[in-house]
Amino acid sequence: MKKLLKTYPDKCIACHMCESVCANLYFKTDEAEKSCIRINDSVSPIDMNVCNQCQACVSACPTKALTVTAQGVVMLNKKLCIGCYMCIAACPTDSMHRYLGGLNPFKCIACGACAKTCPVEAIKIETEE
Repeated sequence: MKKLLKTYPDKCIACHMCESVCANLYFKTDEAEKSCIRINDSVSPIDMNVCNQCQACVSACPTKALTVTAQGVVMLNKKLCIGCYMCIAACPTDSMHRYLGGLNPFKCIACGACAKTCPVEAIKIETEE
């Protein structure tokens, strides 16, 4: 079974709570650029960008810093990452991120913190075969 986040843009009210909780969880900040989730509310319907765990980034990594868990979640081993950003270039959904001054790329690991804070259930943790 594959664990991933599913988004429901038609429900999203663009409160950006998911971005905030994500950035705070991983980087102890409210900066949206440090969130694994990206909400673009300047388009209709709202664009909710979250990693779909497609694994395209894994084969692009020259140091094997990206691996896949038994639940199908792509994880980064920062000790093996050299900051080449080939994973970012390989990501077909622009869901692998970096921020100015940061060495390692980052992405959603389907932790579910965002889903727990969404007031309208526009984002949920789901499993698929």
